Amino acid sequence: MPAGVCGCCGALRPRYKRLVDNIFPEDPRDGLVKSDMEKLTFYAVSAPEKLDRIGAYLAERLSRDVVRHRYGNVFIAMEALDQLLMACHSQSIKPFVESFLRMVAKLLESGEPGLQVYGTNSFVKFANIEEDTPSYHRRYDFFVSRFSAMCHSCNSDPEVQTEIRIAGIRGIQGVVRKTVNDELRATIWEPQHMDKIVPSLLFNMQKMEDNESRIGPPASPSVVGDREESPSVLAENCFRELLGRAAYGNMNNAVRPVFAHLDHHKLWESNEFAVSCFRIIMYSIQAQYSHHVIQQILGHLDLHKRDSPRIRAGIVQVLLEAVAIAAKGSIGPTVLEVFNTLLKHLTLSVDFELGDRRSSAGSAVFSSSTRESDERIVQNAIIQTIGFFGSNLPDYQRSEIMMFIMGKVPVFGSSHTLDTSQLGDLGTKRIQLMLLRSLLMVTSGYKSRTIAAALPLPFLDPLLSPSLMEDCELRQLVLEILHNLIDRHDNRAKLRGIRIIPDVADLKIKREKISKQDVNFMKKHGQQLYRHIYLGCKEEDNVHKNYELLYTTLALVTIELANEEVVIDLIRVAIALQDIAISNEDNLQMFNRCSIMALVSAYMNFLSQMIAVPAFCQHASKVLETRTIDAPYFLPEVIFRDKCSLPKSLDKLDKSVFFLTNKIVESLGGSGYSVDRLSVPYVPQVTDEDRLSRRKSIVDTISIQVDIMAGNNTEDKVNTEEITFESLKKAIDNTGMEEQEKEKRRLVIEKFQKAPFEEIAAQCESKANMLHDKLAQILELTIRPPPSPSGTITITAGHAQYHSIPVYEMKFPDLCVY
Repeated sequence: MPAGVCGCCGALRPRYKRLVDNIFPEDPRDGLVKSDMEKLTFYAVSAPEKLDRIGAYLAERLSRDVVRHRYGNVFIAMEALDQLLMACHSQSIKPFVESFLRMVAKLLESGEPGLQVYGTNSFVKFANIEEDTPSYHRRYDFFVSRFSAMCHSCNSDPEVQTEIRIAGIRGIQGVVRKTVNDELRATIWEPQHMDKIVPSLLFNMQKMEDNESRIGPPASPSVVGDREESPSVLAENCFRELLGRAAYGNMNNAVRPVFAHLDHHKLWESNEFAVSCFRIIMYSIQAQYSHHVIQQILGHLDLHKRDSPRIRAGIVQVLLEAVAIAAKGSIGPTVLEVFNTLLKHLTLSVDFELGDRRSSAGSAVFSSSTRESDERIVQNAIIQTIGFFGSNLPDYQRSEIMMFIMGKVPVFGSSHTLDTSQLGDLGTKRIQLMLLRSLLMVTSGYKSRTIAAALPLPFLDPLLSPSLMEDCELRQLVLEILHNLIDRHDNRAKLRGIRIIPDVADLKIKREKISKQDVNFMKKHGQQLYRHIYLGCKEEDNVHKNYELLYTTLALVTIELANEEVVIDLIRVAIALQDIAISNEDNLQMFNRCSIMALVSAYMNFLSQMIAVPAFCQHASKVLETRTIDAPYFLPEVIFRDKCSLPKSLDKLDKSVFFLTNKIVESLGGSGYSVDRLSVPYVPQVTDEDRLSRRKSIVDTISIQVDIMAGNNTEDKVNTEEITFESLKKAIDNTGMEEQEKEKRRLVIEKFQKAPFEEIAAQCESKANMLHDKLAQILELTIRPPPSPSGTITITAGHAQYHSIPVYEMKFPDLCVY
């Protein structure tokens, strides 16, 4: 008879108690009595209404044995409970489960590691059972707390410590599975539970020595099985499973404790673990919830905007990893929010860096220099994130982001949406460089069917404005962005390096017939591109890379956008560049003049082979051969070589070393090209961009000198009066500039920006009579009366940096404009 059972009253005991007592042997070491266990199981299945009493009695015996340290009987009782759970699946099992859970809780509360592990194993078996009906009253608060505490076990014996931690992790996994499958699954996602579960898992994941399992999606079962006894591996698998089961409404509670854990343990600075955590999160959650995690990272970045640079850099790096995974999936409404937040922190970082530099000016402060370099890390991380995020967006969203970033780039004198008023000139330049770098990354790989779609006017104008800045790096970035947008057939790599190409056909350049939309684009905006290429070549601080990028720009325009009319315009620009180097009206250094000639050499060689006009190719080849002998410094292979000897002057060179307009006209005219415009020298349009880039505008420097000379007495003193633009305006309209006049002037400026030179010249000729009347009125106001009817009045405009203003000679009574 089993121990503890009185023989005289055994027959009077209820049958379920007698069946339960019979499963315990005389010696607990003999284990469960299997034959009697089969009888108990058959009885429980046959009379399910007795299950609750069986469970209560087993719980009573187990509690007594735990107190008396009869652990053999404890194990037997738990084994019996496990078998009954697996065998019985009726509705009456609910009260039995309550008894079972009380027994498991009793084991977990004990101080014996063996009992804790055994109780955990029983709970895991129970968690894998699918119950027929949900339980509306059962809660697992105790088990969450107890399993979480076991995950942080600090037992002095390492093996026991590992065993308890593994049991705690498996217990948490069991709770998650049981509650998610339950109708009342929302209870596990409450903050009080997540604040215990998530840190416990992260604590064990930190011990992982092999980082490979955290990089991508979950490892295969065979790989996991080899290391399933590792707490770190089990914790990671449980963490992945937890996140995979999270719904949208629970995402915040599941991810928020991760931020708290990383903050508390200061894991942002050496952020390898933080990065790996968010890789797991992004790969584990449902794709449509990715944007929610990104929003939380952005919010956390805002909370730490005043923290050390390394902390901010760590958070930005985590954002980059999250964006890299989510960019091709669902990102929802967070696109602009990502860019707004990052640009705001970019500005803050520059402000912090410059503030430290100002505070440490005149003193060598190591901490300040260290912080400055740390701020650079933050800035580079932000740029990478902006660029990577943008480059992985769909094309329709990427074009919007390009416009968005370009609208943030501060250009002097223009309106932009990023506040840089506190940064000063140096800070503004840093912001310009960083935004253009990020824009370069966004435009990388961007392909559009038409150039008008890639370069709409609201984007083209602000993009080209920095190309006139007094900084060679800014101009380089603008040209590289243009290359990304113009090069639709990936020809740029074939053109890399400014050089004389012996046979362009060997490059196997891909091109298509220019579309009607692209033809219209060049008619409207081609002059803007030519202007910026032309003016970009005249910059004094140009280096080898600038000329190389300018050459590539001309070549790409030729490949992608050149019809017959564009070819003529490009030749005019090339000849005008050659004239810059020869006349040197801008007082350029000899290196710059020779570099411009080298650029023209490389481009004319390329263009002649692209249009394949034999006479033109012959002229280009002859000029290059002559330059090789008489002026090798006009060739890119020579001038851009180290220690190139430069000439002292270009005045004595024979015209055979230059590309001649008349020769080009003859060669192209015989092939059907309309060469009339080649005889008209290229002059860049007059625009406001010089003012926007802090350069002198023609409007700021122009002056008119009126020289009154007697017709018969050439020895008389010349009377000269200087009339400024403002005085002319007041003389014409004493009442001030009305709104109508402002609109009229705006239209005139727009006309000069976009209309071809020939059209402007024709309109000037047609309006000569009107100009005569207006000037006569001005002269009558300023000079009363003329000295004689035959007097001569000369009006001379000043010479601006970029433009040469012609001289107007006016004779009375007739007016002639030359």
